[in-house]
Amino acid sequence: MTKYDIGLAGAGLERRFSGALFRPGDAGYDEHRLGWHRTFESHPALVAAAATAADVRTAVLAAREHDLPLAVQATGHGAVVPADGALLLKTTALNSVEIDPHRRVARVGPGAVWADVNRAAARFGLAGLAGRCSTVGVTGYTLGGGQSWLSRTFGFAADSVVSADVVTADGVALTATARQHPDLFWALRGGGGNFGVVTSLEFRLHQVPRVYSGMSFYPLERAFDTLAAYRDWALDEPAAMNTAVLLIRLPPSPLIPEPLRGRRVLAIRAFHHGDDGDRVLAPLLAAAGPPLVDAFGMRPFPAASDATNGPDAPPMANRQEIELFRALPDDVLHAVVEAGAADSPLAFVEVRHWGGAMAEPGPDAGPAGHRDVPFSVMAVAPYLSPDRSAADATLDRLVGRLRQHATGGSFLTLLTDHTKTRTAFTADNYARLAAVKRAWDPANVFHLGHNIPPAPDRKATP
Repeated sequence: MTKYDIGLAGAGLERRFSGALFRPGDAGYDEHRLGWHRTFESHPALVAAAATAADVRTAVLAAREHDLPLAVQATGHGAVVPADGALLLKTTALNSVEIDPHRRVARVGPGAVWADVNRAAARFGLAGLAGRCSTVGVTGYTLGGGQSWLSRTFGFAADSVVSADVVTADGVALTATARQHPDLFWALRGGGGNFGVVTSLEFRLHQVPRVYSGMSFYPLERAFDTLAAYRDWALDEPAAMNTAVLLIRLPPSPLIPEPLRGRRVLAIRAFHHGDDGDRVLAPLLAAAGPPLVDAFGMRPFPAASDATNGPDAPPMANRQEIELFRALPDDVLHAVVEAGAADSPLAFVEVRHWGGAMAEPGPDAGPAGHRDVPFSVMAVAPYLSPDRSAADATLDRLVGRLRQHATGGSFLTLLTDHTKTRTAFTADNYARLAAVKRAWDPANVFHLGHNIPPAPDRKATP
């Protein structure tokens, strides 16, 4: 890519693009090129900050016309590869949120984050299948499947999608639904950003005015016994209950009691759609013993989501690994406890139960996830200190032990290694996604992310 090509593309956009453009060296370039995920830094040739849905189409056409790689970013939580030398299309400003309380649906722009939807929907006693952090972009999270604190109750966020306005690789603006472009609609509900740029997403909301929820803390010494109780208790966990058990180092946040700041503890997260959560959770809490902090209670949905997730993390560099399991033998639990020990450099190690509505999709469900796998272990190594080797070494040891028992699968919105994209899907769904990719993006324009390359054209001659 030459400077002339970049300049030509920028000049062409200036005449047709209503949003702002930023080139290297411009004021605002550094602010707009960076996303939430700071493990790497992107250095795009040009940043185009869309002000309208029409700008999205203009940017896609300009990238095609001038043979520029194209990357798309709203919040940057899902960034997994650098956009070096690319045209980076920012959709952050397209953050509209409309709630239709009668139909119980939300219609959002690609820049909307879950905090926007949570607040707007809560006025009507409604809730979406929100992400763990309120600053996560709704559209990217949902296209990648989206596993919520309500997903055992209502399914993946992708399962709730009603329609999507999309700009395709050819620069065509269309609406995908179960009846219009059904192959594209299927792929969008879990296949990530491989098939177009979504300029508006419509999805179902659920009546969730108040929930029993929170994250309570316990002594780390109770970790193995609690995890052992969890693997058995979770198998009979009602679909209304959504839970996870973590070994976590608490941040130095004013929201954390001062004696616990920076301390490593056992944590139980729970989110129950009903008013008897304390009764349902009681056997698990008994295994954990007396809490250091008991934070469970009935709350309105937005407050419940915040209480269960904890404070939103600032932009950071980290490495995240997730493995899926059909069962949790003792060796897996011992590996988790050792990786989450008091002197561990990991931010947290989490064991989570899936299943419920996620495992019972409708006949037209999209490709999100490995729906029949009940457990996951996820660990995060923060790259906060100059020496990353200790965090990487601890995570490598954990992953090495886990993989002896894991299925080999993963989940797209929790996967940060783009070379493992295929593992987020069943073999049949991956093959079908590759075929849809061939139909809608044969030139693989949308490849700067969790890329699914187009399937070979069977009609092509060798």
